[in-house]
Amino acid sequence: MKKLLFLLAFLSLPLWETEAKEIFSITTDNTQLVLHVGDDGRLYQTYLGQRLNANVDLKTLNMPRVNVSSDTHESNEVYPVLGTEDYYEQALEITHADGNPTSVLKYVSHTTQTVPGGNETIITLKDELYPLTVVLHFIAYPKENIIKQYAEISHREKGAVYLGRYASAMLYFEAPQYYLTEFASDWAKEMQMCEQQLQFGKKVIDTRLGARASMLIPSFFEVGIGGKVKESEGTVLMGTIGWTGNFRFTFEIDHNNELRVLGGINPDASRYLLKKDEVFKTPEFIYTLSYNGSGEGSRNFQRWAMNYQLYKGKEDRYTLLNNWENTYFDFDQDKLTELFDEAKQLGVDLFLLDDGWFGNKYPRKDDHQGLGDWQPTKNKLPDGVPFLVRKANEKGVEFGIWIEPEMVNPKSELAEKHPDWVIMLPNRTPYYFRNQLVLDLSNPQVQEHVFGVVNHLMKENPQIKFMKWDCNSPITNIYSPYLRKNQSNLYIDYVRGLYKVLDRIQAIYPNLDMMLCSGGGGRSDYEALKYFTEFWCSDNTDPVERLFIQWGYSHFMPAKSMCAHVTNWNNRASIKFRVDVAFPYKLGFDINLKSLSQEDMEYCQNALKEYNRLKDIIWSPNLYRLVSPYETNHCVFQRVNDAKDLALVFAYDIHPRYDESLLPTRLEGLDANAMYRVKEICLMPGRQSWLSCNNKVYPGDYLMKIGIKVMSSNDMVSHIIEITKE
Repeated sequence: MKKLLFLLAFLSLPLWETEAKEIFSITTDNTQLVLHVGDDGRLYQTYLGQRLNANVDLKTLNMPRVNVSSDTHESNEVYPVLGTEDYYEQALEITHADGNPTSVLKYVSHTTQTVPGGNETIITLKDELYPLTVVLHFIAYPKENIIKQYAEISHREKGAVYLGRYASAMLYFEAPQYYLTEFASDWAKEMQMCEQQLQFGKKVIDTRLGARASMLIPSFFEVGIGGKVKESEGTVLMGTIGWTGNFRFTFEIDHNNELRVLGGINPDASRYLLKKDEVFKTPEFIYTLSYNGSGEGSRNFQRWAMNYQLYKGKEDRYTLLNNWENTYFDFDQDKLTELFDEAKQLGVDLFLLDDGWFGNKYPRKDDHQGLGDWQPTKNKLPDGVPFLVRKANEKGVEFGIWIEPEMVNPKSELAEKHPDWVIMLPNRTPYYFRNQLVLDLSNPQVQEHVFGVVNHLMKENPQIKFMKWDCNSPITNIYSPYLRKNQSNLYIDYVRGLYKVLDRIQAIYPNLDMMLCSGGGGRSDYEALKYFTEFWCSDNTDPVERLFIQWGYSHFMPAKSMCAHVTNWNNRASIKFRVDVAFPYKLGFDINLKSLSQEDMEYCQNALKEYNRLKDIIWSPNLYRLVSPYETNHCVFQRVNDAKDLALVFAYDIHPRYDESLLPTRLEGLDANAMYRVKEICLMPGRQSWLSCNNKVYPGDYLMKIGIKVMSSNDMVSHIIEITKE
C-alpha cells in the first residue's frame, strides 16, 4: 500500500519538479548536448542544439521518462537496447550467455578529463541483472565545434555472448522537416551530391565491401534540420565515422516527427562473438552542428582535422611526379632514371614509382599476376629499388613507391605458398575482383607479412619518403581460414588487423608520408587518416569531373589531404585549366612531360613556384564555396587566412550556355574595413589578365557586398586571383 501511494504521488508531480539524478552538459563554443539520468536510472538526451546561456536551468529541459500509465514509451535514450520499450532502431543488440536477448542499461558513474584541444566526458552504464558494462565517450572540441562519440562494450559472463548491433552514437532532433544530403559514388564518380527530404520511416546509407570503406557511397552525410541544406544559412548536421570498413548510417523519423540519427559499423554478416573481459570499442562518430550552413560546418571539420586528426596535419606535403599515366606497366630502370630528370626540370619535390615494379616468377606486366610478390622484377630493375632511390636523390628529387600489401593475385608465389592466408571460400569457385583476392588481416601471420612489406622496403631504403598504399578489391569469397567457426567476426577483425599494422609502421617510421588509395576514393575516412598524410580522391582526373568530386570532398576534408594530379584525362582542356583545377589541393603531376609544348611546360613550372609560395593559404581551413557547379555552369570558391590579410579565389567556367547573365561574385571572410588589391596570378607565359578587376584596390566591404566579375561565357577557362590586404 505504501508503494502504491508513493507511486501515485510521484506521478502527480509536474515534470519540472522531478529532479534528475545527474545532468551532463557536453559543450563546444557553439553547440550543447545535454544528457539526464532519468528517474528510472537510464540515460536520456534532453537537448542538442545551439549552446544555451549559463542562466538556463538544465533541470527544466523536457526530460523524457517512462509513462507507466500508458502503452507507449516516450524516450530519447542515449544508448537504447533492442528488446526494451522503444519500438524504433536501437543502438545495441545483445544475446547473453543464457539466451536472454536484451539488457537495460542504467547509470553507474562518470568522469571527465581534458584531451588535446578539448574535453572528454565518460559515462558508465551497467545492466543490473547481467555483468554487462557499456562506457560512453563524448569528446568535445570547443573551438572547432566538433563532437566525437563512441562506446566501449564488455562483459564478464561465463558463456558465449554475441553482439548483433553496436552503434557508435544515436542523436535526436525535433524540427518540422529534415533534408538529407548524401554523397553517392562509384569508380570515377566519387562524392556526387544528391538531396532528398526525409519522411516517416528509415533511410539507410551503408556499405558491405569489407576492405574498401566505400565504392557506391562514402561515409559522409549532411542533414538540414528544419529545411534544405544551404551553404551559408540554416542549421545543418554534418557527420562521418572513423572506420575503414563496413559502416551504416540510419536516419529514422518516428510518429512524432522526431529524427533519430544512428551511426556505426554495419552489423550485417557481423554478429560479433564478444569474449569475456574483451572490450569492444566502436568507431568514433564525428559530427558538427552548424547554424550558418554547410560552409561553416566545412570550416569546422577542416580546422579540427588539421589540428587533431589528420596525420602530420600541420606539416608540409610533397609535390610529385607519378609515372603511372605516362608509362603504365611499360618501364624499366633506364626509363625511370630519365623521368627523375623530368621531375627535377618540372620542379616537384618527389618522384613516385607506381604499380608494375615487382614479381619475378610472375612478373607484374599487367594486373593479372605478381601482386603479393614484393621483390623488384630483375629484367626491369636489375639494380633494385636502392639504385632508383640513389639516382633520384642524385638528381635532386625524393623517391616514393606504390604498394598494395593487403591484396594478392592468385597467380603469385605468395598465393601458392600461403593459400591459407587468403580470404576465399574453401568449396566454391572463387570470384575475382580486378583479378585479385584479399589477404586475411584477421590472421596475425598476415599482419606480420603486410607490415614486412613496408619494413623491408624501409630498412633497405631508409631514404624513401613516400608510399602510395593502394587497396583495389573489396572482400569477396567471404571466408577466413583463420577464424574458422567465428566467420561473423571477419569484417571487424580485418579492419582491426589493418590498424595494428599501421600502428607499427607509424611507430617505427614516423617521418614516412603515405597516400591512402583504394580504387580511386574508396578509402577516405578519418580513422585511416590518423596514419596517412593524404588520400587519392578519384582515378577520374578529368578536370571538369574533378571540380564536382573535389567540391563534394571539400565539405569534410582539408585541402592538403586531397591529392589532385594533372593528367591527360580530357586533354581538350588546356594545361592551364587542368593545373588550375588541381592547384587548390595537394598538387601532383601524372603526365608525359615530353608531350607538353614549351609554353605549357613553362606554365607548369611557374604554377609550381606559385604553389610553393602560397601553400599556407591554399591549405587554409577557411574555405568559402561561392558558386556551385551543381547549380550553375561555373565553380568559384575562396580560401582566406586567419589574419584576413590574404585570400585566394579560384574561378572556373565549365560549359557555360550562350549569352548567360553573369553577375559579380561576392567574396566572404574578409575584413570589411580593410583595402585589398585584386590580382590575377598563374597566367600563361606572355599573357595578360582580361579581368576588369585585375590589379585594382577595393574595400573589403565592397568585395563582400558587391563583388567582382570572375566568370565568363568561355568553355573550360579558369582564373586564380590573389587578394592582398594593402
